[in-house]
Amino acid sequence: MTPNALEIKKILLPFQDGVGLGGGLNRLKHVHARLIRLGLDQDNYLLNLILKSCFNHSANTTHYTQLIFDQTHQPNMYLYNTMIRGLVSHDHFDQSIEFYHLMRKEGFLPNHFTFPFVLKACGRLSDYQLGVKLHTLVVKAGFVCNVFVKTGLVCLYAKCGYLESARKVFDEIPEKNVVSCTALITGYIDVGLFGEAVGVFVELLEMGLRPDSYTFVRVLSAVTQLGDLDTGEWIHRYVVDAGMGRNVFIGTALVDMYAKFGNMDRARSVFERMPEKDIVSWSAMIQGYASNGLPKEALDQFYCMQRENLRPDRYTMVGVLSACAKLGALELGDWAHSLLEENEFLTNPVLGTALIDMYGKCGKMASAWGVFQGMKDRDIVVWNAVISSLAMNGHVKSAFCLFGQLEKFGIRPNGSTFLGLLCGCTHAGLVSDGRKYFNSMKQTYSLTPTIEHYGCMVDLLGRAGLLDEAHKLIKSMPMEANAIVWGALLGGCRVHKNTQLAEIVLERLIELEPWNASNYVLLSNMYSVNLRWGDAEKIRLDMIERGIRKTPGCSWIEVDGVVNEFLVGDKSHPLSNKIYAKLDELSKELKAAGFVPTTEFVLFDIEEEEKEHFLGCHSEKLAIAFALICTTPDYVIRVVKNLRVCGDCHAAIKLISKITVLQFHGNGNTSEPIVSKDSLSLLSTVKKEKSSCCGIN
Repeated sequence: MTPNALEIKKILLPFQDGVGLGGGLNRLKHVHARLIRLGLDQDNYLLNLILKSCFNHSANTTHYTQLIFDQTHQPNMYLYNTMIRGLVSHDHFDQSIEFYHLMRKEGFLPNHFTFPFVLKACGRLSDYQLGVKLHTLVVKAGFVCNVFVKTGLVCLYAKCGYLESARKVFDEIPEKNVVSCTALITGYIDVGLFGEAVGVFVELLEMGLRPDSYTFVRVLSAVTQLGDLDTGEWIHRYVVDAGMGRNVFIGTALVDMYAKFGNMDRARSVFERMPEKDIVSWSAMIQGYASNGLPKEALDQFYCMQRENLRPDRYTMVGVLSACAKLGALELGDWAHSLLEENEFLTNPVLGTALIDMYGKCGKMASAWGVFQGMKDRDIVVWNAVISSLAMNGHVKSAFCLFGQLEKFGIRPNGSTFLGLLCGCTHAGLVSDGRKYFNSMKQTYSLTPTIEHYGCMVDLLGRAGLLDEAHKLIKSMPMEANAIVWGALLGGCRVHKNTQLAEIVLERLIELEPWNASNYVLLSNMYSVNLRWGDAEKIRLDMIERGIRKTPGCSWIEVDGVVNEFLVGDKSHPLSNKIYAKLDELSKELKAAGFVPTTEFVLFDIEEEEKEHFLGCHSEKLAIAFALICTTPDYVIRVVKNLRVCGDCHAAIKLISKITVLQFHGNGNTSEPIVSKDSLSLLSTVKKEKSSCCGIN
């Protein structure tokens, strides 16, 4: 090598190591110019160094490397390998395949450096046909025992979904490594064979191999999909024993796993032990709290993240908006909306759907509709969100009209679309429309109704008093009815006071979920309505003996961006004295307006006056009294409750709305009333186990 060539080599070495020198790509171009001046521009060794340095410097140098290669008169095998490897490393898979074909056309035979990268490109492009040809060439060229080439083949077949071939090649590898094991694990996960993926992970450990962070992340996702908490905890212990518990990627995967298993205490424990937390870790916690019925904790976590000066990403905002939706926290939702650019919501269907859902559940349909209209890409999920929001807020006919627009836009409705329509029919009492949409699923759209659709129909028929028809529908279901479906029928029995059928339904419910207090409470209430106090007392004693406790009613209300929580009979709020004073005032006004408390909704055989006292302390009434004393007359009151609003509260709130309207206009104020039929939004959020069937509590 000439002195000039040695000098060029010394200059290029730092670039190859990924360190680089001041000036970046411009400095590399100066070095290339020097090669040309010295007549070394056809030296394949030095050109190879230039190409490697360019690829190490930036992903935006592919055009320049292409020019260098095109000006090379006699490129050798090393230059082809460098180009293929560099292009694959920067995700230019199509170009790398073109270089492979050019190399073959020039008569070069690929070697053990070529095959792994070309196979990776084939896998990413799902080019199975070329992959099979490469496999044939691997055998002919004598690289069948090369561990890196065989690993590339495993990755190819796994990526293309040919798991039997991937497994066969994997078994033939004489010395398996973590990469080949992880490739097979990923392949199994991609086609839903989660048990097989965990099995390969166990094999990996039995071979004495040490998994890397990516392997752990993948196998933890498989365990989550399997619902196998025991295996997940075993992997967690292995991670700790292996000294990898501080890894941010593994820690985040563990947080996500425990959150999806509903164990937020364990998720929190893992999260707090993580020495380094990125935005993905915080998002996993926020979404975990939001999806496990802990929206207030989700927002608290979000505030903590902000104090760490981390900018929320799209996944964070989905969790925050979901929490705001469940709390009816419109002000917080508006604030969260402002944290990202408007275009981010309008161009991302997931974010846009979360925003529509939040506005819909907070009763602000104008804003939900505005987001929908501004969406750049409206997929079926976005359409479903706005259809469900319209139906939920009483705009059922508008939901029907929007459904009619779907096919005009070339979008095919799915099961979720019909779920929204059926829920709208349920709340509006549109039995004929409900039957029409339910029947059209199979007859017109070739969609098989799921248990959720049957649950909505049972709820619709039950609320309409068609209890026998609802019961027959349950018996005709192609699948076994679950507790949600039977619970819907039980709710209908309660409304129409059919104690005889309710007892039959309750027997099934007790078999399915013997520890669910709501089943006992519903039946006990019906006994109370029919003055069967002995039977009601028996149910209550049975609950005590079994250790079953009724879920306490809890309501949330947002005032000035702060979410306040109230329990039945709650006196822990700092303004409790004023709240109860306001309740007394409202009670007197209600009686003066002719309101008689519906005491049948109180379970126990006690004096009427005491029953009225219990009804007056329900959490939603406390929340409304708090709002009335703390807000201006133009403030919109939104209350969210964890259980169904009882009949007495429902009737009382309607009259409170009327009273406050009269008081407001009586003062000569022509603004909007404090609480109106449209602005008072009592959004009933169901418990976790019943959330799969919209509208059934």
